[in-house]
Amino acid sequence: MPVVIDGKIYYWSLELCRKARVSRSTLLRWLKEGILKEPIRDRRGWRIFNEEDLDKIKTEVERTRESWINKFTACNTKPDKYPN
Repeated sequence: MPVVIDGKIYYWSLELCRKARVSRSTLLRWLKEGILKEPIRDRRGWRIFNEEDLDKIKTEVERTRESWINKFTACNTKPDKYPN
């Protein structure tokens, strides 16, 4: 369940992953590799993400999916004409 702090909505890692349709391990890898910036943490040390973070993650998910689609189609395309 999202938390509202000072009028902003925040999500914990698992909620964010569900909304962005990405695994938690992928999210943590992207944070470790610096693809995404480290979010703020609550008093327990848990990561909390805001709506802006969610939008960035959704953008990264889309970029990654497009990249995979392009790689897959490039590997599986057949030429229009075969050499004689």
